[in-house]
Order: sequence, then C-alpha cells, then structure tokens
Amino acid sequence: MKARYLVLAAVLVGCAGQRPEAGTVELTAVDGLPVFGDWHPAETAEPAGTLVVFHQGGGDVRGEYQRIVPRLNRLGFDVFGADLRRGGDRFGSVNRTAPPGADSLYTYCDALPDVEAALNEALRFDPQPILWGSSFSAALVIQAAARQPDHVKGVLAFSPASGDPMEGCRPEAVSGGLDVPLLVVRAQREMEYPSVSEQMAHFEEEGHITFVADPGVHGSSSLDAELVGASTEEAWRVVEAFLRGLPR
Repeated sequence: MKARYLVLAAVLVGCAGQRPEAGTVELTAVDGLPVFGDWHPAETAEPAGTLVVFHQGGGDVRGEYQRIVPRLNRLGFDVFGADLRRGGDRFGSVNRTAPPGADSLYTYCDALPDVEAALNEALRFDPQPILWGSSFSAALVIQAAARQPDHVKGVLAFSPASGDPMEGCRPEAVSGGLDVPLLVVRAQREMEYPSVSEQMAHFEEEGHITFVADPGVHGSSSLDAELVGASTEEAWRVVEAFLRGLPR
C-alpha cells in the first residue's frame, strides 16, 4: 500500500492500538522534498517498540538494512526505514529520495529535515520511537533527539560522522546535553583514526554507552555478517541489551 502524507511542523501524537501497515510511504520534508520510506511491522502480536532507521552516505535504507530489519522484526520491533537526500546505490539498490546531482545540491546536514519527517511519520503510531543512524545519519539522529527529546525513547548511532563534512550538525555539539539513552557503535578498524578514538572518548566522558565491534565495518553494516565476513553476534548482543533496557 502506498500513501502520501504531508509532514507538518507540529509533532504528531501516536494513536494507541494503531499499527502501521507494511509498504512504502512518501513523505514531504518541511522544505518540500519528497522523502521515501518503508514500514516493516514486527512479527509479534504486540510491538516492543518502533525503530526509525537511516542509511550511510552513498547508500539507501533498503540495501543497507536488508539483512538487519528482518531480525529487528523478529525481536518485536516495528521498523520504519527512510532514504535521505544524500545517498546512492552503494548497497545494490536505488536511493529513492536523493535526486540526480544530490551530492552537489545538499550537504549532509541538509538531510536533517528528512530525518525529522521520518520521525514524525513514526509518531503517528508510537509516542516515543527509537532513532537509529549510520555514519552521517548517525550524527543526524543525535541532532534530532536533542531537538525533540520528549518524543524519542533512545538513539543508536553507528559510526557517527563528524569533522568538516558535518560542520553545523556535529554530534559532539549536542551530545553533552542529550537527555535520552544513547548507544554509539564503532568498528575496531575505525578506532585507529585519532579523530574517531577522540570522539568515542568524548561520548564516554559524557556517560553515553559505547561499543567497539571487532570485527566490524562502517556504520550499521557492522550487524550484517555477510558484509563483515564473520559472526556479528557480539554486536547484536550489545544492541539487543540496549533495546531491552529502554523503558517500555
């Protein structure tokens, strides 16, 4: 089923008992850009919560999460995944939101309205969804949670981007005041970069939960055993423990 919703600036309140239907949704960001996403309902009678997930640069949500979403559904989570205006076909499928030439039209920070449009879509069904980002979108979900802390239950940030490409929306700028649980995941190979190890130390000093996946790869793909080339069960145990620990 395909539907079109105009996302308004006002926060939408979830309806008790209502569940999303599987299928594609077309949203409209506050600046008028069409944003495409998909609902993947939980495989349980009652959901454990709602996850709103986003991809890394050069990718799309369906490709990056094709082997991740089914496990989240089995765990009892409704999942809404959205393509952002910066992306491509890195994972073998097409980003439906990013227009031709998007990399020259938009910065990574410009995709924050897309994140907020997806969050508002999830708020139609759940008053406190959980945000989940990968690379540049990991930085953006931290920003979105800082802007709407009362409407976010928790945040998972895989390889959150920083540095010059994220100027104006660096996660470190708001993480100190973040008032929701935050799990930051990095691959061991990424920790070799001083900027990455410094960022992780920064999050730890602020009291956030951190985990280094070894082996691991960039972004949420650290949970995809096919892309990692090894078992990812240790990383999954950390993620599942974090999700179970969030208030119901």
